[in-house]
Amino acid sequence: MKTYGVKEVSKLSGVTVRTLHYYDKIGLLKPRNRTEAGYRHYGQEELLRLQQILFYRELDFPLKEISEVLDNPDFNLVDALESHKSALKKRGDRITTLLATVENTLNHLKKGKKMSKPEKLYEGLPKEMGTTYRKEAMETYGKDAVEHSENELLKLDKGDFERLKKDLDQILKDLFALRNEAPENQKVQQLIAHHYSVIRTFWGTSNTADKQAKAYNGLGQLYVNDPRYTAIGGEFHPEYATFLQKAMHYFADKELK
Repeated sequence: MKTYGVKEVSKLSGVTVRTLHYYDKIGLLKPRNRTEAGYRHYGQEELLRLQQILFYRELDFPLKEISEVLDNPDFNLVDALESHKSALKKRGDRITTLLATVENTLNHLKKGKKMSKPEKLYEGLPKEMGTTYRKEAMETYGKDAVEHSENELLKLDKGDFERLKKDLDQILKDLFALRNEAPENQKVQQLIAHHYSVIRTFWGTSNTADKQAKAYNGLGQLYVNDPRYTAIGGEFHPEYATFLQKAMHYFADKELK
């Protein structure tokens, strides 16, 4: 059976040699064998496992969870590939919509015009961020507050708006990775402070005297009440929502009063 050296696997997969060494170290991807000189050799089975690792990484799974999934005795490669196919198609559809949304927003920003339909700001995001979300937000926060937020966002230049969305996305991913930590953990609270700052920018209230402790606490409760807000890869994570709510409540109680 043909085997591949670590440099060949790196070239085939796009994964760096250093990363392959790390995967070996943590037991996520062991080589088929090693030469007497210590060189790693990988076979077909290892390449298929690496493919699965990359698929799950694309879907934002932490390495620890990937290892647990792949090492589960009930793991079935065909079923996993069917699942990846479905998930990636949904992501592809979402990205297509996002690109159209970004292009539309850029056109308006470049022209210096207010968008005729603020709902366009939400297209391509999870469903709750579309027209339905806008209506629900108005019911929760009031029409004036929502329109103020939208108008403030539309004042941002193209780069700032994209960086803001990317920043929030990364914060939530980082918090998801820490969901098993105590909500008052220092690293968790540092991320929550960053989350609070970004949320205030989305709300268009960064420069107001009101610290909005009640509103921020309310957002945390909304995460618990509505599972759409904490879905990862199309799956709901109620424990993550509870973790966020507790971390946000702790922050509001300690920093916003």
